[in-house]
Amino acid sequence: MTEPSSSTLIVTIDGPAGSGKSTVARQVARQLGLYFLDTGAMYRGVAAAVLEAGMDPADHDAVAEFAADLDLRFGNEDPPHLTVNGVDLTHRLRDADVTRAVSDIAANACVRRMLVRAQRLIGQDKGRLVTEGRDQGSVVFCEAQVKLYLDAAPPIRARRRALQLREAGKPADETKILQQILYRDERDRTRADGPLVCPENATCIDTSDMTLDQVIEAVIAHVRAEGERSA
Repeated sequence: MTEPSSSTLIVTIDGPAGSGKSTVARQVARQLGLYFLDTGAMYRGVAAAVLEAGMDPADHDAVAEFAADLDLRFGNEDPPHLTVNGVDLTHRLRDADVTRAVSDIAANACVRRMLVRAQRLIGQDKGRLVTEGRDQGSVVFCEAQVKLYLDAAPPIRARRRALQLREAGKPADETKILQQILYRDERDRTRADGPLVCPENATCIDTSDMTLDQVIEAVIAHVRAEGERSA
């Protein structure tokens, strides 16, 4: 089994909240020696910065003007930390207020265009990466060599997110998390810019009954299969 031999390799992993995209993408990138791009962290970073500034995330015009002056940078840690205008906001990204605000940020067309440009520049700079989000295979990297879409039943996604929060030492109400996930799903799928869809030519993987290791193995198998086709 071989990895794709091209000097560039883009692997996109899209899917709804709590489907395991970030964890899977990070592990796949680590095992294959690729760069990991956490686009969800970028939207959450903007949301955290907006809240720290005392702004209303639903005020799209004000948020767009504010976001235009933000400098988002990933560090070299594993997983990478996110700084916004030089301030490390990694610890804020999974907080409940940021989770509530991120839907408004993601629905802001100006913010999306800004972050799509930033993500494409990272792709050009890194060349070989695994990127996760909701519009990576459908909008940001339409020509990606490997496109995957991870999904799972909402209650399972809520349970996973609650476990993730508890492991990070944060409180987690699974019922409220499920409500947030259902709300986020509706917002993500119906927004005008970059809605959540299964990208064309993507392989859909239902992770509901799979362990994390099984999902990682399945994704790596798809990447290696592309390598065999390209060899």
